[in-house]
Amino acid sequence: MSNAFPALPADFVFGAATAAYQIEGAHDEDGRGPSIWDTYCREPGRIEGAASGDVACDHYHRYREDVALLRELGAGSYRFSVAWPRVQPTGTGPANRRGLDFYDRLTDELLAAGISPAATLYHWDLPQPLEDRGGWRVRETAQRFAEYAALVAARLGDRIPRWITLNEPFCSAFLGYATGRHAPGAREGRGALAAAHHLLVGHGLAVRALRAAGVAEAGITLNPDRLLPATDSAADHAALRRAETLHNETWLDPLFAGRYPRGAAETWGPQADGSWRLDGDLALIGTPSDFVGINYYRPITVADAPYRDPDPATRTATDIRVAECPRDDVRHTTMGWPVDPHTLTDLLTDLTARYPALPPLLITENGSAEADTVTPDGRVHDTDRVDYLRGHLAAVADAIRAGVDVRGYYVWSLLDNFEWARGYGQRFGLVHIDYPTQRRLPKDSYHWYRDLIAAHHRHHTRQQAPTAQHTGEQAAR
Repeated sequence: MSNAFPALPADFVFGAATAAYQIEGAHDEDGRGPSIWDTYCREPGRIEGAASGDVACDHYHRYREDVALLRELGAGSYRFSVAWPRVQPTGTGPANRRGLDFYDRLTDELLAAGISPAATLYHWDLPQPLEDRGGWRVRETAQRFAEYAALVAARLGDRIPRWITLNEPFCSAFLGYATGRHAPGAREGRGALAAAHHLLVGHGLAVRALRAAGVAEAGITLNPDRLLPATDSAADHAALRRAETLHNETWLDPLFAGRYPRGAAETWGPQADGSWRLDGDLALIGTPSDFVGINYYRPITVADAPYRDPDPATRTATDIRVAECPRDDVRHTTMGWPVDPHTLTDLLTDLTARYPALPPLLITENGSAEADTVTPDGRVHDTDRVDYLRGHLAAVADAIRAGVDVRGYYVWSLLDNFEWARGYGQRFGLVHIDYPTQRRLPKDSYHWYRDLIAAHHRHHTRQQAPTAQHTGEQAAR
């Protein structure tokens, strides 16, 4: 294989990913109810440019065009999310048939194109009526989530082999209920910690519902971070331990080590009293998964810092005396994130060493936001994105050579889209979207990724050909 392409196993899956609220649009069509993001986007000052996902990429009406782009790309799998309020407008009760009909059509279109669907059940769009009743702070939401999972799997489980319960529960709990940077925009301590626990309970209940429906594979997608201390000081290393609890151990320990994070009391103090836990929750959360998805974009360098809020009664769950430090030794994307691919190798090898019960891994998101422009020749020459993807795929290959079981890689994202609180100013896509016209324009990175996939298949076809010829010669004799 050309040195431009990392060597990966023959059965390695190349895909691309999106999420419902970021691309679908059609926010009030065919019975869809409001989500917390519909509400959040209508609150002044929440979203850059006062943007929303009302139209986004209009994927709801243009999905056939987008599946054709995936087919031309050579993608083996497509990771999309199901919008909970499209299936259950109030978060409870029977399924909205018209909402499920859309995912039925999308699934059949993907299968006809030779692309394996991978469905995420929750990519942050909680039905607003459930938030009005407490959201993820309360156990009832976890129970409603399992019922929703069962409804979707009953309709699509015969054709979708791979199911992801939650996408990045860290963001749902801590950006949504602690920092207020994501919907529903709360700034809490105990409420955010309760939300983190109930998200994991919801995952366990949903996996059991998916198993009962007979799906082939069920797992969860996390966004563990590669955390680095700013200095070798004892204070910065103590801050690193607290950050490990917040970013990583809150999720990984209950899921794959059968325990709650051991640093919880040191990190959160009396707020982490665990009063929201019930007997049997750890066994439920640890229901075996077939895989774990890893979303990774950049490392984080941390240092000790004072509390932002001196009152422990009102302190948010992310106020743990940690500051994220800038770096001046690497390039940054337009999101301000440092580009350091080898840290992905370090993360994957470290996770495998720390959690022997970890199932096989999938990179379910990886990509970069860049300053994309359409040039006079009608192209988007996104060289920085190509370099980013090449470096991170090489990092995955290095991890595999080190013994990590990584089965596939999904680029984030297939399309430029609504980037949550950042609105439409950040572009992650392999395909450029001109939002006023909805014109799709594949970027240079799209063509690079297409060529990588094709070269990978050619390489392994050539590797297998001599064996087949030799077998044929033996048979002729």
